[in-house]
Amino acid sequence: MTRLFAIRLAAIFLAGAAHAQAPPTLNESAKAVVGTWEFSNADRDKICSLTLKSDPTPNGFKLEFDKNCGTLFPLANDVVAWNFPENDLLYLLDARGKALVEFSEVEDGIYEAPTPGVGVLFLQSPAGAAPAPKAVDQVAGDWAIVRGNSPKPLCQLTLVAEAAQDGMVLKVKPGCDPTIARLNFTQWKIDGDEVMLLPARGAPWRFEELDSNSWRRVPDSANPITLVRQ
Repeated sequence: MTRLFAIRLAAIFLAGAAHAQAPPTLNESAKAVVGTWEFSNADRDKICSLTLKSDPTPNGFKLEFDKNCGTLFPLANDVVAWNFPENDLLYLLDARGKALVEFSEVEDGIYEAPTPGVGVLFLQSPAGAAPAPKAVDQVAGDWAIVRGNSPKPLCQLTLVAEAAQDGMVLKVKPGCDPTIARLNFTQWKIDGDEVMLLPARGAPWRFEELDSNSWRRVPDSANPITLVRQ
C-alpha cells in the first residue's frame, strides 16, 4: 500500500508539474494587446517602444523593448515576459515570474501603472498617443510674429537655446510693432505641447504647433497671430 501510494503521489506531482510548465494560451484580452506600444512616464519626457509578442514563454509571452528603454527605464532590463489574464491586469514579469509592472486600462487603448520607485508608467498605442514635447533645439531659431495674412511681420525675434531665469533667452530684433515691443518679451519656454513667449509683465502668449515652421497663438481668434520660422 505504501509503495502504491508513493507511485500515485508521484504521478499527481508530475501531472501538476507538467500543467504548471504548459505554455500559456492567448485569451481575448491578450490577443487585443499584441503589437507595438509606446512606453512612457507621466511627463512623457521619457518615451520608448515596447512590442508585446504572442510567442509563449514559461511565465507568459515574449516581449521586446527598443534599445533606449533600458537606459530610460532601468527596470526594463529585468523584464523578460508579459501576461494578461482574462479580466485582470496586464503584467510585465521578471525571469522568476514576478510582476514588476502592473498595468490597468484607464481609457480605451491607454494603460496606467503606478510603480514604486519609478512613478506612473503608461502604455498606449502610438497612433493614439499625444505628440512628444518638442526639444528646445527643435524650436530655437529666428521667428516672426505675423497677424492674419499680412505679408509684413509685427515683430521678428530669436528664440535662443540658452537658459534664463524662467525659461530660455528671447531676443527681439529692432523694428517691432509698438503693440509687441511694449510687452517686452525676454524669455520663452516649452510647456507640454505649447510654446510660450514670456513678457516682462502680464500673461504669457501661448502657441500651438500647426506644422514644423508655424505655431498659432491660442486661444484662436478671427484675426489669428502666428509664429512663422524665418
